[in-house]
Amino acid sequence: MQTSVANQAPARAPLPPRVRIGYSLGSLVTGAFGTVPGLLLLPYLTDTLGVPAAAAGLLVLLPKAWDVVANPTVGRISDRTQTRWGARRPYLLFAGLTLAVLFALMFAAPFGRSGAVVYVAATFLLTATAFAFFQVPYGSMPAEMTSTSSERTRLMTWRVVMLATAILVSGAIAPLVVDLGGGGIPGHRAMGVFVAAIMVVGTLCAFYGTANAPLGEVTAAEPSLRAQLRVAAANRPFRVLVACFVVQAAGVACMLAGVQYFADHVLHQHDATTMLFITVVSPALVVTPFWRRVGDKLGKLRGYVLASATLTAATLALVSAPFVPRFVVYVLVAIMGFGYAGQQLFGLAMLPDCIAADEARTGKRQGGVFTGVWTAGETLGLALGPGIFGTVLQLFHYVPSSTGVAAAQSALAERGVLLGFTLVPAIIVGLALVFLRGYTAVPEPVPASAPA
Repeated sequence: MQTSVANQAPARAPLPPRVRIGYSLGSLVTGAFGTVPGLLLLPYLTDTLGVPAAAAGLLVLLPKAWDVVANPTVGRISDRTQTRWGARRPYLLFAGLTLAVLFALMFAAPFGRSGAVVYVAATFLLTATAFAFFQVPYGSMPAEMTSTSSERTRLMTWRVVMLATAILVSGAIAPLVVDLGGGGIPGHRAMGVFVAAIMVVGTLCAFYGTANAPLGEVTAAEPSLRAQLRVAAANRPFRVLVACFVVQAAGVACMLAGVQYFADHVLHQHDATTMLFITVVSPALVVTPFWRRVGDKLGKLRGYVLASATLTAATLALVSAPFVPRFVVYVLVAIMGFGYAGQQLFGLAMLPDCIAADEARTGKRQGGVFTGVWTAGETLGLALGPGIFGTVLQLFHYVPSSTGVAAAQSALAERGVLLGFTLVPAIIVGLALVFLRGYTAVPEPVPASAPA
């Protein structure tokens, strides 16, 4: 059969700035959803709704784990979509707006603490489904908007910078909104509306900004989802890249889930959550172009390894946080942000290379399936992170609270917070690099010269 009709073939010429900026602003949606639940949902459950840490971690895990099933299906659906807006853009609009509404509802707690677990689980499941219908088409677009690897890297540079901005704005300001809203359930309701507004802005900018972007050519697709998944599994560079990125996502999410706990129980400074976020995310706004130049010189694979090693080393060194001056803690957190920016850039830039190489080999447009598998795996990793951190807290006897304020913890529990925030994610991120031993660089076409 045929996939969706496109107006233009993938361009070799540089993409217009409006398209780059418009596409990158979609990261306001993905960054907010990828950050805020991982940062605030676990402490919301343990310290406001009184849910035990292990159960709270499982509650955060299961709705996102649903996307492991949903995302490849969403990819197949978007591959087959035919509209005058193209295959992907309708999903940006309708799924993005739906996601914003559901996100606000997730923190609304209309029943108070009674029935909170069931309500949060149900709304989180619906929110994760809406996110799948936004993220998979959104992630499929770069391989279709341009046929050159260098232009895809340039596009991903814009996207990662905007992603860092979204993480900075949503992750740093959301805890402040909770506090300004009175903390507890009222504060989280205000925060949900604030983040939903960010998602609406990102949705509209991405939809209208990519209105004139190249959409790719009409090509045949595999006749069934099972056949398409076999094609994805047969793409070895894609297979090993996604395995590494998913495991690293779990490590990063484990660390993200622990930020507020680290501020409360290691630094003993509740409002340090915002400063920690600013410190870890703001380097990406400056160093992402640097990492792009590293990729141009050393190759994306070596750049990926270097960035991941930097992230691992800094996270491991942060075990010393209780024993070093406060400024050293923030220096180490900034180095973590430096490595994280490169790890994200190279992972996202290598993905469309794998998709484009498969299309060149098979002559079939299947970016939605590859992106669906990628997003499903990444979502699972992001879900596993809070689950891992919650399990660590439970093992070290963390005490939940239903007051909206974290309970005083034992020295053992505080040690668990420290290890869950540092040692555990460092090991996960570092060991994931073993998967890249099987990665073979995707041949890149010689691009036409283009300005940065």
